[in-house]
Amino acid sequence: MTSIRFALNHMAAPSLPIDDFFALAKSLGIDAVEIRNDLSGNAILDGTRPEAIREAAARHGLTIISINALQRFNEWNETRAGQAQELIDYAAACGARALVLVPKNDGTGCADGERQADLRQALAALKPMLDKAGITGLVEPLGFEICSLRSKGEAAAVIKELGAETTFKLVHDTFHHHLAGEAATFPELSGLVHISGVSDPAVSVADMRDSHRVLVGDDDRLDNAGQIKALLQAGYAGPFSFEPFAAEVHAVKDPAGALRASMEYLSARV
Repeated sequence: MTSIRFALNHMAAPSLPIDDFFALAKSLGIDAVEIRNDLSGNAILDGTRPEAIREAAARHGLTIISINALQRFNEWNETRAGQAQELIDYAAACGARALVLVPKNDGTGCADGERQADLRQALAALKPMLDKAGITGLVEPLGFEICSLRSKGEAAAVIKELGAETTFKLVHDTFHHHLAGEAATFPELSGLVHISGVSDPAVSVADMRDSHRVLVGDDDRLDNAGQIKALLQAGYAGPFSFEPFAAEVHAVKDPAGALRASMEYLSARV
């Protein structure tokens, strides 16, 4: 039996201050965390210095695997370049290993040819910036029909075309993998797996949104257990990071207990 190397995204308990979030991870036996730049009133948006995050992670014995995320990365322009440099600098200063790259998700830039060209332009521009800082770029295709990058295969092709396999890795998100309907996985090119489940029996796949994403249990409709098992069997050895967005998960009074139950559920099935 292969063991799952769990990680924790701050979205699992977004109301916890960063130090408490790190303590939560440690209490679960988790040694890898993802921090975010989209939590109002919390680090990073509250002005927390990267050095303070680095010190807190060291105190708890944690590795910061990523900052999540540079949004609309494949709409490359001067503004995006500035945002990218700021996040790369923050990642380097706080000790984060990688920066998650999220594509635009508003129905624009979806045309065949345009998607690939926009992706190529952005990755070519990001590569020297990331390489200089020693930070990995984690490209995360989203399964939503309006997304400008749904296919991991398309992302993998451009990464390989640029000869940038050491700079960029893919994020396999179990939710988005299910929504995209793409059978192929790329374990050799994957640097991170995001896990969350959908248990609502009434919502159609086309209508699934972040608000439906809960912790994985026996009512999971996304086959997280099957996806994780297949990735492990194919040789993926990286972290599996909990990333639930549902308000009901965030409202849980005992996040440690809820996360532990999901960890035990998944561990028993791989």
